[in-house]
This record gives sequence, C-alpha cells and structure tokens, in this order.
Amino acid sequence: MVNSTKHPKGLYVLFLTEMWERFSYYGMRAMFVLYMIKCLTLSKEDAASIYGSYTGLVYLTPLIGGYLADRYWGKRRSILLGSLVMALGQLLMFVSACNYQSASAPFIMFLGLGALILGNGLFKPNISSMVGDLYEHSDSRRDAAYSIFYMGVNVGAMIAPLWCGFISNGDSPEGFKWSFLSAAIGMIIGGLTFYFLKNRYLISPEGNPLGTKPVRNVEQQQKSGSSKSLLIWGAAIGLTLFGLFYQGGSDLIGAIIYSVSITVPVIILLDRSLTVLERKRIGVIYAITFFVIFFWAAYEQSGASLTFFANEQTNRNVFGWEMPASYFQSFNPVFIVLLVPAFNYLWKILGKHGLEPAATMKQAIGLALLAVGYLIIAKGVDGVAPEVKVSIMWLTSLYFIHTLGEICLEPIGLSIVNRLSPARYSSLLMAVWMLSSATANKFAGVLSTLYPENGVPKSLLGIEIATTSDFFMIFVYMGFAAAIILALLSRRLERLM
Repeated sequence: MVNSTKHPKGLYVLFLTEMWERFSYYGMRAMFVLYMIKCLTLSKEDAASIYGSYTGLVYLTPLIGGYLADRYWGKRRSILLGSLVMALGQLLMFVSACNYQSASAPFIMFLGLGALILGNGLFKPNISSMVGDLYEHSDSRRDAAYSIFYMGVNVGAMIAPLWCGFISNGDSPEGFKWSFLSAAIGMIIGGLTFYFLKNRYLISPEGNPLGTKPVRNVEQQQKSGSSKSLLIWGAAIGLTLFGLFYQGGSDLIGAIIYSVSITVPVIILLDRSLTVLERKRIGVIYAITFFVIFFWAAYEQSGASLTFFANEQTNRNVFGWEMPASYFQSFNPVFIVLLVPAFNYLWKILGKHGLEPAATMKQAIGLALLAVGYLIIAKGVDGVAPEVKVSIMWLTSLYFIHTLGEICLEPIGLSIVNRLSPARYSSLLMAVWMLSSATANKFAGVLSTLYPENGVPKSLLGIEIATTSDFFMIFVYMGFAAAIILALLSRRLERLM
C-alpha cells in the first residue's frame, strides 16, 4: 500500500492532454446544433437526430480503439493517431462553416464528423485506462487520481463553450467557423503535449514505459486463436440483432450502436481464457454500465433539447447583455471544477468514520440527483406559455444539481472499471464502459426529437408531450426508477467486487 498523497507527474501529462481534447470536443459540440439550425437551416428534430447519431458513434468507436491498443498498437500510438485524426475532423468542420451557404457544406461537415468519431475511438479509452496504469492495484490514490483527471476533462469543457461562444460573435452564422478552428487548434496542442512529455513522465510504478506496443506470449496467442469461432458466432448474433432493431423501426446508426452494445460485452464475457473471478468482476462492470445509460441519456440533453430551451425559452439578459445560449454548457464544468475537491474531502471524512457510501450506492445517489434536477425545472416551467421566457436560475439550478450527480457517478465508475478489468482487457473494457455513453447519446438524440416544437404535441408510449414541462418529466421518472433499482442491487454488486 502506497501511503504518499503525492501523485506521479504522468497524471498531469494526461490531465493536460485530456483537457485540450475536451476543449476541442466541447467547443465544437456547443456550436454543433446551433450551426445546423442557423447555417444549414435544418429543423430542430433533424438537428437533434444528427446530434444523437454523432455523439453516439463518438462513444462507440472506442471499442475499436481499445481493441487495437490492447492487441496490436499500444496506447501511446493510439492516442497520438487519434489526436491527429480529430484535429483533421475539426479542420473539416471549419471548412464546412466557411462555405455554409454552398451545397457542399453538409457533405464536408459529415466528413469532419466521421474523422472526429474515428479519432475519438483511438484516443478516449486509452488515455482513460492509462491513468490507472500509473498506480499499483493496491494504491489508495487511484480514486483520487481519476477525480483529478476528471477535473482536466471539465476544465477543457468549461473553457471551450465560453471561448467558442465569444469568438463566434453571439452564435452568428458568420462566426461558427472560428469556433471550429479553435477546436482544431486545441486538439493540436493536446496531441503535442502528449508527444513531447510521454517518454519522460508516463512510466509505471516499476519505472517501465507505459502504453508501448503489447507483447503477447504463446499461451495468450493460443487462447486467442481458439476464440475465433466465438468471434464469428458473436458477429452472427450482431447481424441478427441489427436486423431485429432495423426491422423494429430504428435508424441505421441506432441499429448499429444498439446491436454492438449488446453483443460485444457478451463476446468478451464468453472468452475461455477468463477465470471465474474475472467473469464476476466483469459482470459488475456490465451492471454499472447498464445503469449509467439512463444517467447520460438525460444528462446529454444539454447539447440538444436544453440548448433549444436556453435559446428560446430562457431569459439570457444579464445586466443588459444577452448571454449566448452556448454559454450554458460551461455551467456544469465550472461547477465540477469547484466541487470535485470538496467531494474528495467529503468522501475522505466519511471514510474515516466508516460512513462513506459504497461505490455503487454513490452512483445510485447520482441518478437520484439527476431526477431531482429535472423535477425542479419541470415545476419551474409548468403552466408557462412557450413564448414566455423564464429566469436563468431554473436552468442554472438544473446544471448545479446534475453536477452533484455526475461527481457521484462518473469518476467512481472509471475507477471501478480500471480496478476490476483484467490487464489484457483494460482498454477494451474501458471502451465497453463508453458503450453505455454511445447507447445513451443515441437515445438522448431520440428523446430530444420529442421536444415540443411550434405548439404541436408529441407522444411517447401513448403519453402526450405538449409542453416543455411534460418533456422534462420523462427524465424525472427515468432517473428515479434507475436510482431505486441500483440502490437495491448495491450490496450484492459490492460483494461481487
């Protein structure tokens, strides 16, 4: 057990790299829906659908990046290549915005989105799993390290919408190109930071370089070869599920995301090289992965329906200055940067007195807080006409409470996945964790299409959604239901861990 509270310098290299990557991602995301509506003149429903497909695929491709890193390339090479491809994607978004009035603008935008999706797949699972690799498995600093790393995520997410909202000149059609160019520059800075500092600081507790090309012994190669038939069987299941989802009315991208999210975890779990203990621990990872789907499906409304709400139904006048709608996406990361140290201290104090909640119970609390945030804003806009703008405090309160929930859920989940994953599956299981975000983001886009538009009611499972209050109540019911079930299962999951 390591008693020192000082973290290795490699953690701060990863912190800075991730900070700039998140600056790139959230800077583009803050403008994305508004760009499609204001420049490409898409409807809100179409923009929300494209947004959901993009963010869903962003979290699906880490499965490929994690597999390639674990088996062939290593984490370092994957992170560097991912940085380069994402920078290219942001530059293509810049070109699209420079020519938004031309017929080629949507095509160039989709090329940019494709590069961003692929690059993120190579980058994301490997940098997240590398954080845990800096520590021994028994090191008590691991959870705190992921909280520090998560602050890096949110420093980038905090700065990006503020800067991009400012440089886009109040979300004007002519200003979006500068937001996308800023995102490209941020990604380049992140990649260069990693490239120049990796050899000096990214080392294991034993002093060996981290993330180099994996070396597989003969026994592992034989076990891998014997599982080829299993992979073929898994692919057949994936195709079958794809057909079922497609015939069931899901769009093509949704069918791919949902089918892969179901079949790949099964394929991993059936690997014959896994021990009984490893299977139990992977089962816990799958359980918490399932429940966070509901959290992120509601949370990721910030990039679509909550942006619509901020743009159309929120009074953004602050002392005579109209705040850009994109600025709201900085509220959550600002709160995270301020509150993560307080939560780390809180868990430490509770732990000393034997009162710290179990990891899975913390996640149940996070889901409950998510529901509370939506309940507050649903009551705040209940009975308010669509043309009436409400106080900025309703949306601010929602983001504050959602931040409390996120701190209870996401850093804890990252730590659990890293701690319970077999070494040979560390990046791949981190990618499976991100599959929950893929499913959730696609689901979030589908739910965003239910946002009321032009006074026309919509329906979900026979329930009419006529107002924004009705829409927000969807997430209240979903969040509380998931929180209660996870809380009831918490003790059993802790025993399996």
